[in-house]
Amino acid sequence: MPIGRFLRKIFGYGGDLAIDLGTANTVVWHSKKGLIINEPSVVAVMELKGGVRKVIAVGNEAKRMLGRTPEDIKAIRPLRDGVIADFEVAEAMLSYFIRKALEGGSRFFKPRVVIGVPSIITPVEKRAVIEAAELAGASEVYLVYEPMAAAIGAGLPIDQPGGNMIVDIGGGTTEVAVISMAGIVCSTSLKIAGDEFDEAIVQYLRRKFGILVGERTAELIKMTIGAAMEIEPDKDIELYGRDVTNGIPKKIVISQRDIVEACRDQVSAIISAIKSTLEKTPPELSGDIYERGICLTGGGSLLAGLDKLVEKETGIKTFVAKEPLFTVVKGCAKVLEDIELLARVNVAQ
Repeated sequence: MPIGRFLRKIFGYGGDLAIDLGTANTVVWHSKKGLIINEPSVVAVMELKGGVRKVIAVGNEAKRMLGRTPEDIKAIRPLRDGVIADFEVAEAMLSYFIRKALEGGSRFFKPRVVIGVPSIITPVEKRAVIEAAELAGASEVYLVYEPMAAAIGAGLPIDQPGGNMIVDIGGGTTEVAVISMAGIVCSTSLKIAGDEFDEAIVQYLRRKFGILVGERTAELIKMTIGAAMEIEPDKDIELYGRDVTNGIPKKIVISQRDIVEACRDQVSAIISAIKSTLEKTPPELSGDIYERGICLTGGGSLLAGLDKLVEKETGIKTFVAKEPLFTVVKGCAKVLEDIELLARVNVAQ
């Protein structure tokens, strides 16, 4: 047993952390306090002389600056497609969230940290995540593949000899996996998820209505009237954008039918990934999946009608997990409490 863990056991400690380090949002679970942080994975930095960057805001405050900053201040999303794209900024963001999570606790003991990562992460990217967490103050760092963490957090019986299908649609990646005996039997990962829905909406509005909107507006549209199939086709939203011909603000009204059309290709790609994974699934596990159904998690699973469309396209009952935004972090938290399970699902090596 590492000396740090031994001392924590004898003298007590401030708590350990489970982190869903997402492209869109970072969610942190404290072993003693539960869910304590759910903020955008955004950092605002000021560009100084000599290429030096100074962090001026993180999370909610930084996201409010997106598209609204002067030239010397940039709002950066340090993760792309679920992995670290800007190490320096990611380390600063992780450090901020870890310090915030441990406020009021013991400063003597550093926390153990379990982080959910995409299943397509490379060894170099794993090392970057681990180093960032260690520099941010973690004593021990464990990594768990996001579909595994999501399945655990959703309460699926992953340690039994039976097939469980999980579809985790995050901000940067969609992970489809079949899990049995606490292992991933087969999986498919694609870089199409919430961010691509937003970009598709931006491009659709430019193409059809001739207006430009920012990513925050696109995300608002998606959350308000977004859908994978027409449920309320006449449901609409009024918004302003910049006319592409003259640069003047312009007001338009768009319907749910528009957003279904805008996101059609992205939704089709996700359904194709599900079908592809089903085709690779051993026959014995296919029957289990048919009986147990397909579980959707992640923010993208909240796209209205997506579960019904997946069920229609696959012929397999499909359901959205309870609290789908938090299944990955809840799964990481459960792993923290079970040393044997942690040893089986840790992929930090």
